[in-house]
Amino acid sequence: MDPVTAASLPTLLLVPTGIGCAIGGYAGDALPSARLLAAASGCLVTHPNVMNGAALYWSDRRIHYVEGYALDRFAAGDWALQPVRQQRIGLLLDAGIEPELRQRHLQVADGCRATLGLEIGPVLSTDQPLGVHLELGESGVSWGTLEHPDALLRAGERLKDAGATAIAVVARFPEDPESEALAAYRHGSGVDALAGAEAVISHALVRHLQIPCAHAPALSPLPLDPQLDPRAAGEELGYTFLACVLVGLSRAPDLVLPTDRAGARSQRLHAEDLGAVVVPDGALGGEAVLACVERGIPVITVANASLLQVTAAALGLADRVLPAASYAEAAGLVLSLREGIAPAALQRPLQPLRESC
Repeated sequence: MDPVTAASLPTLLLVPTGIGCAIGGYAGDALPSARLLAAASGCLVTHPNVMNGAALYWSDRRIHYVEGYALDRFAAGDWALQPVRQQRIGLLLDAGIEPELRQRHLQVADGCRATLGLEIGPVLSTDQPLGVHLELGESGVSWGTLEHPDALLRAGERLKDAGATAIAVVARFPEDPESEALAAYRHGSGVDALAGAEAVISHALVRHLQIPCAHAPALSPLPLDPQLDPRAAGEELGYTFLACVLVGLSRAPDLVLPTDRAGARSQRLHAEDLGAVVVPDGALGGEAVLACVERGIPVITVANASLLQVTAAALGLADRVLPAASYAEAAGLVLSLREGIAPAALQRPLQPLRESC
């Protein structure tokens, strides 16, 4: 079925990476919300931070898996999304990964080939270790840097030249299993310290190659913690985070220029097709959200606590958003828009009309 039909309301779901959202601040814990919004809208565009659950994942043809930089370009109207039956996923491994951990990731890829029927390959390693460094900003938001971003881009170019239509990246991340920040995260507070650096890696590749890319960190397994927060449990089920990335990329849409629309209109998804955007109420400052505001697309703000306070009131947009107390309520608003029901008609008091001067 085409992604855009008369019965669907293409909806953009954003949960920014590395800002400590109560829902979406862990690997895959926003996935139930995404599933509900996909059912309500009939067509959901979202990003790996929402969908990646480490060893856990969910595949739904109504959900389009789009990396964050590509999602910004899509919302701005620079790129369109072309649905595909299957991507050929190139596997890019950091040269800094130890042999045993590298073999674990190769076995995950083989498992996805044998069990899920995914097309994976070629596989190659960077010509030098990427050198990932993790940082926290003054606000507590996570970010990171690479010592050798050029090695990442060279490897990506080689994979694309070898026929890969999407790229899964596995980089060796630094570890400090005794850190207080990690303990707080595992127990349900704090920020995902890896997320910001992961975004740096995937953004660089997508910007350079214009094909779907997503990242999985290579880490040693942590010791058992009986007090583990349920939101962190998915991250500790196995040896790698790679399976969810491979599943997400397997049907990720191609990233195409929004030109030559004749004949492709019924298949491609363009920014002007969007009927709603759903975003945490304190994270309205991103490029994709502001592009949607400029286009007049309804913005649904969800009470989802995070480190950011870029609210509708702070941006002077309080009268241009639809507030929701939960993602369940947001799904109801999306469904009302899809059915052509004015959201104001569902609320009380309903103010009487006044004649304009």
